[in-house]
Amino acid sequence: MAQKYQAVKGMNDVLPAESYQWEFFEGKLRELLADYGYQNIRTPIVETTPLFVRAIGEVTDVVEKEMYTFIDSLNGDSLTLRPEGTAGTLRAVVEHNLLYNATQKLWYMGPMFRHERPQKGRYRQFHQMGVEALGFGGPDIDAEIIAMTADLWRRLGLSQYVRLEINSLGNQEERAAHRQALIAYLEQHVDVLDEDGKRRMYSNPLRVLDTKNPALQQMANEAPKLSDYLGEASRAHYEGWKAMIRELGVDFVENPRLVRGLDYYNQSVFEWVTSELGAQGTICAGGRYDGLIEQLGGKPAAGIGFGMGLERVVLLLQDKQLLPAQRSVDIYLVNQGEGAALYAMKLAQNLRAAGLSVVQHLGEGSFKSQMKKADGSGAQFAVIVGENEIKTGQAVIKALRAEMDQHTVAAEAVAATLISLKA
Repeated sequence: MAQKYQAVKGMNDVLPAESYQWEFFEGKLRELLADYGYQNIRTPIVETTPLFVRAIGEVTDVVEKEMYTFIDSLNGDSLTLRPEGTAGTLRAVVEHNLLYNATQKLWYMGPMFRHERPQKGRYRQFHQMGVEALGFGGPDIDAEIIAMTADLWRRLGLSQYVRLEINSLGNQEERAAHRQALIAYLEQHVDVLDEDGKRRMYSNPLRVLDTKNPALQQMANEAPKLSDYLGEASRAHYEGWKAMIRELGVDFVENPRLVRGLDYYNQSVFEWVTSELGAQGTICAGGRYDGLIEQLGGKPAAGIGFGMGLERVVLLLQDKQLLPAQRSVDIYLVNQGEGAALYAMKLAQNLRAAGLSVVQHLGEGSFKSQMKKADGSGAQFAVIVGENEIKTGQAVIKALRAEMDQHTVAAEAVAATLISLKA
């Protein structure tokens, strides 16, 4: 017997029994993004490794531990499967000069890759929708993005299961001043730091505060707060953002330890979190990255965006039973006898042209077995074609989900009859 193959650990198949749920959710996302004026951009799954190192930050979990990186055997370049969507999107924006005398509101959706320990809602190949709003100084765009995500939860019926946490990371100078104070503080508490904290104390001290280690929570809570180092402009941006969010009627919690895991963030940062999915509580997160476009070779321009993990939102929708039932076809076309298959196929095409969905039975099968399949398909009606119907140019319509008389009608009247019976 030939060897059976299995999917790579942490990279999952989405089977038809669930894929329709993804299609429903993705449809809601596309409607939302169109309503807010965002346009789709599609970038490669593979980029050069230095792009991610430069954009995300060399001393981050993503770059240090999680990227799938390999050497191109043709030219020796180091390439990486994209671990997130912002870097590739901004690379495309700079490469194609999309910000020349223009602003951009862009969105993307697709697979991302991180070498993590697989667990529910956290996979090595995961799917993400993200937006990037470029050339807007804010804080109005910051507030609109919060309004847009809050609107999505309302449309999906999830508003009561999520909460918004926000913070400000200030500008580069303010973060540098805070960084010095934070390193001095951590040096005084080096005896309580775990190995990860000691390793990051000098390279990325802000991430030490983002620890999930229960033993470090008190130390992290008492550490110098970045908000105490904000200058006038940064504070005005943050206060303006908060005021707009309040006026829009969106509740939020200020979390001074919210720093995000990627180095490019500054000023506004936020997370939408839920307590319904266990440890994997963040379902949408992002913030402002005003220096990143220049860092990637473009002219200085403001930017803000977010990423949303599709698996986690689908899990939440499943848990709360907020997904629709799988849509069934309108018609199952039963056909038996000489010439019936082609006659039925032509009829099926006419029905589809009239806006009806049709599954035609293909291959052999008794009338009884075909009717059993018709009933199991979930179709509302069976349309039956045999040798007698071919001779008379007719078809039989039988309701499968309602008490209704059987109809024998001319082939050219089948579509109109079915549409009237559905109404």
